[in-house]
Amino acid sequence: MPASGDNPPARERPRALLVDFGGVLTTNVFAAFREFCEREGLNPETVKRTFRERPEALALLRRLEVGELDEDEFARAFGPLIGVHDTAGLVDRLFAGLRPDEAMIAAVRSARSQGVRTGLISNSWGRGRYDRELLPQLFDAIVISGEVGLHKPQPEIYELAAERAGVPCSACVFVDDLRENCAGAEAVGMTAILHRGADTTVPELERLFGVPLTSPR
Repeated sequence: MPASGDNPPARERPRALLVDFGGVLTTNVFAAFREFCEREGLNPETVKRTFRERPEALALLRRLEVGELDEDEFARAFGPLIGVHDTAGLVDRLFAGLRPDEAMIAAVRSARSQGVRTGLISNSWGRGRYDRELLPQLFDAIVISGEVGLHKPQPEIYELAAERAGVPCSACVFVDDLRENCAGAEAVGMTAILHRGADTTVPELERLFGVPLTSPR
């Protein structure tokens, strides 16, 4: 037992970086939803407010995430809830404003090149949301909700990602742009970072892992 006044032992460095996709490796999802609403002539907050205030909308999303609905089935049910009756390609239209976040992609790539295990944990809006050539370049472990029948913040999806990455949950850092998904990661013993932008997330990852993740300027 350490003597009174001794500092506690330093926590072991994490060994795996697990990240969300939309809103972490891409630009902000809710900004894309606002762009969609403006193009459709809706109140800019319509999509966000519908998920917050209409339980049936969130239930539809959960069914899409775990693969119980395909994109067209989701669109036909969700469109009328937001006042959109032309539902052809609706999911593609919702995400049309999304762009890659090159700084976050570069940070994940850099972490992996320096021996950090990397993984993706993504709640899927269908198969068309991912660059299937890029993912294997970035990740040792890939867990997409629609392919495993689980969704964040269920504990099993985090545990599966840690297992595929080959490390215990306690050795993982998880990055997500939604507070409830970060809470789900923390509940299984992971360290979580609530992502608001690469300018704050990358320095925090560098602090936790003890490696540089940005190129010198």
